Amino acid sequence: MSVIVDYLIIIWCFLMIGLMTIGGFFMFRKFLKKLPKEDGKSTMDWEEYYVNKTKDMWNEKEKDLLEELVAPVPELFRDVARHKIASKIGEVALMKNQQVINQETLIEGYIIATPKRDHKFLRKKLAQKNIDTAPYEQFFLQSKEDYQNNWETNYRK
Repeated sequence: MSVIVDYLIIIWCFLMIGLMTIGGFFMFRKFLKKLPKEDGKSTMDWEEYYVNKTKDMWNEKEKDLLEELVAPVPELFRDVARHKIASKIGEVALMKNQQVINQETLIEGYIIATPKRDHKFLRKKLAQKNIDTAPYEQFFLQSKEDYQNNWETNYRK
């Protein structure tokens, strides 16, 4: 009986170490996003800035479309994904000097904010809504890494 208990304790220890490692990884990623960059603001500060600056620019139609696009994200991470994508959409809208976020800006920002593996879902969802993807092909052709490094110059091409 004590051998079984010993094995259960060992398994429990490995399980706890594994779970703490996973949790620590996500906490460390969040910590890195909070570190200030060259301009003195962190990635999360900029995300918050763009969301707050553009929160009055959203129409219900665009909010509903954004909700549909982030629906496949697991509920645990959906708020974070929505916030990150909305901040990039807001950044695009401000770069274009728009007064209101329209469908075109929403789709461009979504493409820029998401990794290439999510673009297949976006194409499928846009086809369901009878939205032509041809105007957005230049964004689909670039990967997220291209946007991360210097996306503003790639966007203006």
